Amino acid sequence: MWIKNSALLFLVIILLSSCDKKRVFDDYKSVGESWNKDSIVNFDLPQLDSTKRYNLFVTLRANNNYKYNNLFLIVALELPNGFTKVDTLEYQMADPDGTLLGDGFSDIKESKLFYKENVRFRSTYKVHIKQAVRENGKVPGVQFLDGITEVGFRIEKKE
Repeated sequence: MWIKNSALLFLVIILLSSCDKKRVFDDYKSVGESWNKDSIVNFDLPQLDSTKRYNLFVTLRANNNYKYNNLFLIVALELPNGFTKVDTLEYQMADPDGTLLGDGFSDIKESKLFYKENVRFRSTYKVHIKQAVRENGKVPGVQFLDGITEVGFRIEKKE
């Protein structure tokens, strides 16, 4: 019985992952139970076809311990020549009633947050992501951001 259930689960996983034809790169890194404001999540991107264009996303897994309505991120795209493009981004993470946004059936929600579109890669790049959440009226950032458990980066083929 266990072998039959395992085989069925494996088949479902293969079918679901094969339906994602746009995906070129999709990786997650754990940040533990809370994301320290000094912790930078790094991704080494693969060499991609320089004749094609891609859409880029920051992906997150969060749980109900996330107590803020929005999320601020600093995302740096490091080019092969050492030049780095830095963006400060804001995303809505919850409805006004506090219900966490994202996909998922449990208390863990997965969010796919738009970063850049129509990007052409000429070589290998690196991405660095850190959280920059601040509470209203306070200058220092939130030292430990509870509820964000994994930070990811995704690249999709532009259609």
